[in-house]
Amino acid sequence: MNQTVTDERHYREAAFAFAYYKKDLPSSSDDTLKIEPLSGGLINHSYKVSSATKAPFLLQEINQHVFKKPEKLQQNYINIWQFAEFEFTDIVLPAPLYHDRSKTLYLDKNHKYWRAFEFMDDTKTHKVPATASQAKSTAKAFAKLTAAFDDYNLNELNIVIPDFHNLSFRYDQFLDALDGENYERMAKALPMIEEIKQRERYKHFYEVITSSGEFPQRLFHHDAKISNVLFRKSNGRVLCVVDLDTAMPGYYFSDLGDMVRSMACNLDETSTEFEKLTIRKDYYRAIVDGYLDIMTKFFTASEKKYIHYSGLIMIYMQAIRFLADYLNGDVYYKTTYTEQNYDRAKNQLTLLKRLEEFLRAEHDYKL
Repeated sequence: MNQTVTDERHYREAAFAFAYYKKDLPSSSDDTLKIEPLSGGLINHSYKVSSATKAPFLLQEINQHVFKKPEKLQQNYINIWQFAEFEFTDIVLPAPLYHDRSKTLYLDKNHKYWRAFEFMDDTKTHKVPATASQAKSTAKAFAKLTAAFDDYNLNELNIVIPDFHNLSFRYDQFLDALDGENYERMAKALPMIEEIKQRERYKHFYEVITSSGEFPQRLFHHDAKISNVLFRKSNGRVLCVVDLDTAMPGYYFSDLGDMVRSMACNLDETSTEFEKLTIRKDYYRAIVDGYLDIMTKFFTASEKKYIHYSGLIMIYMQAIRFLADYLNGDVYYKTTYTEQNYDRAKNQLTLLKRLEEFLRAEHDYKL
């Protein structure tokens, strides 16, 4: 989904607005900017802007197809950054930049929204963890974010993607997809459809989570992947979590479950080598232990009791989403070949079964 924009006019206007704003002084254009497209982002276009005399910064165009209200998205970041900065949280987040005295969001002549952040030097990202220790560091990073905001007023956050990790909502979308008229796809997917239905208990457990009062809402990142963590090049340690666009109130399983889904498995969600999919014991333990190292003193007894359901819920939800999109004709997820959403759904359902087997064997879970 990341695309390189070749027309410099698309980003130069915004780059100049942020680069040459000086608080309490008139804007000026006294230097030549170097603007480099950055790869890796799946949603927003990002660029590194630098010059001979000014510190480099990150320029980003907000994807308005995904984020319908950029102002609310940006306000969330400002609220989170200010809390992290001024409430002694020890959480590092890239500082937002201004293009005038009070504005951090720039609307260009083409009605595109832009924002800018300080560029974090001496850092790198990883697509996958190289070691279990790196996975543990990632888990701790996301846990520290949630822990730091334990007493944060969640009412200050705008819900930028409603029902994002709402399993009941995703299950209803799946049922709606079954009423479609793509009969050939329906016939092919019947075995997976039945396996999804046989695990409806996960949806019922989600409804217990949201209604019992034993699982409080907290601030979670909601896209807890190692690619959203900056590591220092110099020593390999975590500097900070980034890309907080989906930071919203949520439940205990969201970030931990997504990390189990994306880091405990040996192959990613695009793999079609289904028979080779497995849960790596050392990675799984590193992720859960690292997360609980931070969150144990914050979690309720119920959250700790059902901690291992985190991966089950998130993998089940992702399998549902891929399969529903396949049945709907690939209207949500970008595909590179006709049956890719089918393969993605089969990948996640296979991974779910591997996790179920793992939890029965390792933790005596009665699933």
